[in-house]
Amino acid sequence: MQNTDRHQIDTLINNAGLQHVAKVEEFPLAKWDLLLDVMLKGAFLMTRAVLPGMRARGFGRIIQIGSIHSLVASPYKSAYVAAKHAMLGFAKAVALETADVDITINTICPAYIRTPLVEAQIRDQARARQIPEEEVVRRIMLQPMPKQAFITYEEVVAAVEYLMSPPARNVTGQTITIDGGWTAQ
Repeated sequence: MQNTDRHQIDTLINNAGLQHVAKVEEFPLAKWDLLLDVMLKGAFLMTRAVLPGMRARGFGRIIQIGSIHSLVASPYKSAYVAAKHAMLGFAKAVALETADVDITINTICPAYIRTPLVEAQIRDQARARQIPEEEVVRRIMLQPMPKQAFITYEEVVAAVEYLMSPPARNVTGQTITIDGGWTAQ
């Protein structure tokens, strides 16, 4: 008999992101489908795959990495914004479906982190808006945040660690925002 314990998944982190910057009327349908498939359908498929084992063990933690764009919109990012907004509703539905066991699902929504994805966005936004890259960083990315600073990996990791911890057992279907005050305005 095969030992399935080595295949036990207690924590799933749905952390996919890709971007395409374009006006809606110029947004290629194939790119739209790709972004929604990776970020939303991917989270659904991964969650659906691990839930039976979590439910059988009566325990699980699902943590989605959303974005500031799960909460607010930006021009030229329609597919990304749509997918990240949808992740919040998905988490709430799964939270209700798993409330009978110690399974939680939450979404962490950081503002901009200086990743390769963001570096590419800086270039794309500069081209789309016809402004210098430094102005994109200053005016588009940091200006909406009263703290005027990129979010760090360490800040996101701390939120993940908390959501995995025993004291977070009743935190489910929630959005944890790390945005330098962006949505406080």
